[in-house]
Amino acid sequence: MNIRTAISKAKYFLESNNIRSSGLDCELLMSKVLKKNRNYILLNLEKNLKKKSFNNFQNLIKERSRGKPIAYLIEKKEFWDYEFKIKEGVLIPRPDTELIVEQALNLTQNKSKLRILDIGTGSGCIILSILKERKNYKGIGIDISKKCIDLCKINTYKLNLTNRVKFFKSDIDNFTDAKYDLILSNPPYINKIDFKCLEKDIIDFESKSSLYGGIDGLSEIRKIIKKSSELIKINGKFVLEIAHDQKFNVKRLLKDKGFYVNKVFRDLANNDRCIVSTKI
Repeated sequence: MNIRTAISKAKYFLESNNIRSSGLDCELLMSKVLKKNRNYILLNLEKNLKKKSFNNFQNLIKERSRGKPIAYLIEKKEFWDYEFKIKEGVLIPRPDTELIVEQALNLTQNKSKLRILDIGTGSGCIILSILKERKNYKGIGIDISKKCIDLCKINTYKLNLTNRVKFFKSDIDNFTDAKYDLILSNPPYINKIDFKCLEKDIIDFESKSSLYGGIDGLSEIRKIIKKSSELIKINGKFVLEIAHDQKFNVKRLLKDKGFYVNKVFRDLANNDRCIVSTKI
C-alpha cells in the first residue's frame, strides 16, 4: 500500500470516530512513522510503505481514534517559535499561553538582566521561550511532577539553555529562594463544573493536576499569589494566566497581597486570559 492510500483510509477512519483535523493528524503520524517531515510525505504519496511502517502507522491511528492527543502521539508541540518535546502526563502547551510570553517580553524590553521564576512549569515552554529571546536572563522553573522536571531538562538541552535555567521538583508552598524580578505562572484554574465539560481527549489523557483548580478554580491561584508576594522584588512583575471568568476574583486576591493590577489581556477568542501586576 502506498502513502496516499494509507492516509486516505486512516483519514476516513478518524472522521468516523469524530476526530477533527483528521487529515493533518494522519500526515503528522505518517511523518513520525517514517521519520520524515510533512513536506516529504506530501511529495512522496505514491511511495509504497513497508509492512512494519504500515503496522506502526495503523497502531498510532487507532490510538488517535480513541482520542489520545496528537501531541502525545508525535511527542512534540510547537510553542512560540520553538519545538518542545512532550510526553503523556505533561500539559500540552496551548496557543493562548503564548500570551504570557508576549507580555513578559513586552514588560522587559528595556531590562538587560532579570531573574525569573516559572511556577508550575510543565514542559518548560514559557520560561525557555523567554530565555531564548532574552540572552542575559536567568531563571528557575518548579513543578510538583518529576515527569515534568525531567522533560524540562530535555527541552533545556535541546534549546541550548542549560547554563541559564534550573528546574526543581517542588510545591509552591515549600519553595524558598531569593527574590525574583519576574514571576510567571500558568496554574490549574478550571473549576469543578467546567472540568466536567472538557473535551474527552483532555479529560482522559491530560494531567488533572495541571488543569483542575478546585471547586471555584482558584485553589492553586490563591497559593501562587500568596507565595509570589513573598518571592517577588518590590516593583517586580507578575504574569498569571487565568480562566475567562476569573478576572474580578483574581484582581481582588492580587490587591490583598500587595500587587497593583496593571492590565488584563485577552486571548485570540477575546476571552480574559492573562493578568499583569506589579508588587508595590
